[in-house]
Amino acid sequence: MAGRLPDRDIAAIRERVRIEDVVGEYVALKRAGADSMKGLCPFHDEKSPSFHVRPHHGLFHCFGCGEGGDVYKFLQKIEHVGFVEAVEQMADRIGYQINYEGGGTSVQRDRGTRSRLVAANAAAHEFYMAKLREPEAEVARKYLTDRNFDGAAAQQFGCGYAPDGWDALTKHLLRKGFDFKELEAAGLSKQGKRGPIDRFHRRLLWPIRNLGGEVIGFGARKLFDDDTMPGKYVNTPETVLYKKSQVLFGLDHAKREIAKAHQAVVVEGYTDVMAMHLAGVKTAVASCGTAFGDEHLAILRRLLMDDNFWRGEIIYTFDGDAAGQAAALKAFGGDQRLAGQTYIAIAPDGQDPCELRQHSGDGSVRDLVARRTPLYEFVIRGQLAEHNLDTAEGQVEALRRAVPVVAQIKDNALRKAYATKLAGWVGWDDIQTVVRRVGEEARRARTGGARPTETRTAPAESKVAEHPAARPNPNDPALLPQRQVLVAALQYPGNAGAVFDALEPEAFPHPAYAAVRTLIAEAGGTAAGLGGAEWVNAVADRTDDLTLHAFISELSGEPLPVKSADDIPRFITGVLARVQEAWVGRQIAELKSKLQRVSSTEQPEAYFALFGDLVALEQYRKSLLTQAMGNSDDFATGA
Repeated sequence: MAGRLPDRDIAAIRERVRIEDVVGEYVALKRAGADSMKGLCPFHDEKSPSFHVRPHHGLFHCFGCGEGGDVYKFLQKIEHVGFVEAVEQMADRIGYQINYEGGGTSVQRDRGTRSRLVAANAAAHEFYMAKLREPEAEVARKYLTDRNFDGAAAQQFGCGYAPDGWDALTKHLLRKGFDFKELEAAGLSKQGKRGPIDRFHRRLLWPIRNLGGEVIGFGARKLFDDDTMPGKYVNTPETVLYKKSQVLFGLDHAKREIAKAHQAVVVEGYTDVMAMHLAGVKTAVASCGTAFGDEHLAILRRLLMDDNFWRGEIIYTFDGDAAGQAAALKAFGGDQRLAGQTYIAIAPDGQDPCELRQHSGDGSVRDLVARRTPLYEFVIRGQLAEHNLDTAEGQVEALRRAVPVVAQIKDNALRKAYATKLAGWVGWDDIQTVVRRVGEEARRARTGGARPTETRTAPAESKVAEHPAARPNPNDPALLPQRQVLVAALQYPGNAGAVFDALEPEAFPHPAYAAVRTLIAEAGGTAAGLGGAEWVNAVADRTDDLTLHAFISELSGEPLPVKSADDIPRFITGVLARVQEAWVGRQIAELKSKLQRVSSTEQPEAYFALFGDLVALEQYRKSLLTQAMGNSDDFATGA
C-alpha cells in the first residue's frame, strides 16, 4: 500500500521548482513587470495574453478564464493528472526523494497511473532504438539512408524499429515489471487471439513527445509489401497520454526556436520534419495521424506569442494540388489576425521537403521557406488561375470571383493593397475601379448587404473612406500602440509633431483609428499650432458622425501610462516608433513580394534597385525597433 505524501515534501518540492520553467514548456512567456510573466492562456482560446505567472510567488493566474494556483494545480489542469501524480512528476524533475509516510522511499506508485504509462513508453522507446541497430532492421536503416538521414539523424529524432514476431516488446516490458493492462493503456500492446501481442510489427518508428519531452506515443511507417497492418502510417491509438489533435511531431525540438524566431513551419510528415531541422529550419513540426487543426494552431499560437508588438508567422508547406488549395482556403477563412501572418511554401514539381533536400540539398529547403508566399496572395492567385486572363471575358469573370475574396481581408490597409495587386494580376488598367469594388463589397459584408448612403455635405464631409463600424477594444494589445499614438496626437500635438503627421492612415489597422487619423490630417495635422480643447474640437468638427465625436472625446481624456509628466516626450517617441516599425514591416513584406517576381538575371537593374530599397528599409526598421524598445522599457505599453 502506498504511503502518504508528507506536507513538508510537498512544500519543499514546490519551493525548489521554478514555476516559470514548467509553464514555459507549454506557453511562451515574456516579462511583464518585476515579478510577472505573461503569455496566451493554455486553458482557453484567446488572442491577447491574459495569463500571468508570478515567479517569486510560485503562482499563475489567467484574468480571462479565472484559472490559477501553484505549479501543482497547473500540472493537474494541463496534463489531466491527480495531485499526487503532479507532486511525483515535479519530484522526478528535480531529483527529489519523497519520504512517504508509512511507506518509506521505495513505495511503488499505483499501477495504471500516468507516470507508469510514461515509464512504459520510455522503456518501449529504448527497446525500439536498440532494435534499429540490429541486422533485422537493415531495411529500416536503408529507408533512412536513402533519404539522406544518417545514424546521427536517426539518434537525434529517436528513430526505432519494431521487430518481427508477435510479442517481442510485450514480453520485454512484462519482464521489466509492467503488467498487460498498463501496456494496453499506453497503446503499446493489445489482446491477440492467443494472448497479449505488440501493436507494431516490422515498422520504422518515430517517438511522439509532448511539450515536456516525454514519449507519449509512436508513429510507424510501413516497410514491407507483405505488411498486413492497414495504412502506410499507423499511430498509437488515443490514450490518456496521446491525443492526436493536441500533439505535434518535432515540437519538443522546435518549441524554443519557435518562441525565439516567432515562426512555425508546418509540414506533412515525420521525414519532412527531420529534413527541415537538419537543413537548418528548426521551427518545423507536423501533425500526427490527423490533419492539422484548430487545436494544433492554438498550441503554436501560445508558443508564437502572436499578440501585441510581436507577430508570429506560420508557414504551411502545402502541396500545390486541390487538397493544398482547400487547406489554404480553410486557413484564409479562419482567424484573420493570424491569417495576415500566414504563408504558403510549395516546392517545385510537387516535392515534399524531404524529397527536396534529398535531390537538391539543404540550401533548397531553406530557400523554400525563404520564398514563401503570403496566404492572401496564394488564395487570390489560385482563384485567378481558373480563368483565361488573355481575354476580356476571362478578366471580368476573374474579377467577379476574386473581388469577394479580397473583400474578406479585414485589415483595411492590406485589403486595399491586395485590391491594387488584384488589378495588376488580372491586367485591369483601371486600378481604382477594382479598389472601389473591393471596398463596396467589404462594406456590404459588414452591413449585411446594405449599400452605403452619403448624407453629409461640406465642410463636414470628410475624406474618411469608411465608417468605423465598431469602436475598438481599448485593451486590445495588438492595437494599443496605435491607440496611444492617437491619444498623444490629440493631447500633446507638439510632442507628436511631424513624425505623427508622416504616418499614413493605413498605418492604423482598425477603421476607427484610421478614421481619427484622417480627421486629424484634415484639421491641419499637429502642425496646425492648436492645443487643448481648441485642438480637440477642431478635429471633432471635421465630422458629423456622433460615434466618432464620442470616440475622439474618449481618446482626448485617456491618460498615457507614464509615471510623471517628464516621461511623456520619451514615451511618445517610443510608441511612435512602434507604429512606424509595424508600418515599415508591411512595406518590407511588399518589397519582398516584388523581389520574388523579378529575375536577378533577366532584370538585374530592377532587381538590385529593389534589393537596395529592401536593405535600407530593414535597417530603418531595426533602428525603429531599437528606438521603440529603448523608449518603452519603463512604461506599461501593453504589458
